Amino acid sequence: MTFIAALFIRRQRLTQRNSWLRWAEKWGVSIASLAGGLLALFVFRRGLPHVGWIVGYLILLWLLFTLLTRLRQGLEARGRTLVITAADYTIQTLTHGLLLFILPGYYASTTLTSVNVWFFLLLVAMALLTTIDVWYRVVVLPYAWARHAMFVTSFFAALNVALPLVGVSPLLALMGSGMLSTVSLAPVFRLEGVKRWSGAWMRTGLLSALALALLWWVRVAIPPAPLQLAHATVARIVERLEPVDPVRGEISAEVLREWGGLTAYTAVYAPAGLKQPIVHVWKMKGRSVTTIPLSPIRGGRSGGFRTYSRKSDFAGNVVGSWEVDAMTSSGQLIGRLRFTITP
Repeated sequence: MTFIAALFIRRQRLTQRNSWLRWAEKWGVSIASLAGGLLALFVFRRGLPHVGWIVGYLILLWLLFTLLTRLRQGLEARGRTLVITAADYTIQTLTHGLLLFILPGYYASTTLTSVNVWFFLLLVAMALLTTIDVWYRVVVLPYAWARHAMFVTSFFAALNVALPLVGVSPLLALMGSGMLSTVSLAPVFRLEGVKRWSGAWMRTGLLSALALALLWWVRVAIPPAPLQLAHATVARIVERLEPVDPVRGEISAEVLREWGGLTAYTAVYAPAGLKQPIVHVWKMKGRSVTTIPLSPIRGGRSGGFRTYSRKSDFAGNVVGSWEVDAMTSSGQLIGRLRFTITP
């Protein structure tokens, strides 16, 4: 112990005399964590995450979160701050790894020009918070509600990706993830003034009902990960499931009349075993004009399940910007293609 104390005192003296050591002590771990996370994100974790890794992360995270939630007050009362600090850092590290693991799937499913980009940006902000220790200690650790919000949002986002990987439809995955995420908070409710588990489960049930209602209302703002648009274009026709005479951004009204209409071609990638009905929503200047139901996509094809819709009823003034949204039948945006009709 004397040797350890001497080392500690020596370290303090060194950091007091050298400003760069103080800087490295404060920011070094965070910078190394950020660099390692970016390396893993762009080099080692291409493609869809593996469901087994997600489940492993979630189990460890939930067990540690539950254990620390139940023991935190007792440990603080006994002055075991070192144990609390170690557990908090482990939870932060697990959350950081989990978010980096699922971010590529959400990025591929996010349409950057739509409202679902905000959920992706929320996950990016959470990943940065768990990366930069200084920020995490200021923004998250001091507040129980912030720790709980970080945990439940990460839990939800991971489940929302994992469930479709085993064949659950995006809508059921969305609702199931919301319900399971709120159920995971039952130990927290048990400690907050509830004497019996029945009361904690009652609170959990009420929160689950609210979460399901909220998720149904905001479902359009959540990317349907891991569904993603592999390829999309507008063409004259589609033959043998391949676009013929694709439009390169613009098409004149005269050519449109000669063709007699346009065909929107989309190849949607989904995990093997997943079957999902989708629709094409044709929009002019942001206003929906035609909705065309399509055959359900089937997952597993590396180039995406190919499908298309054709619009021939271009009436009135059609000059302007057009969009075709590929959406799940429940209203989640998979991807969007754009083109312009010129005079």
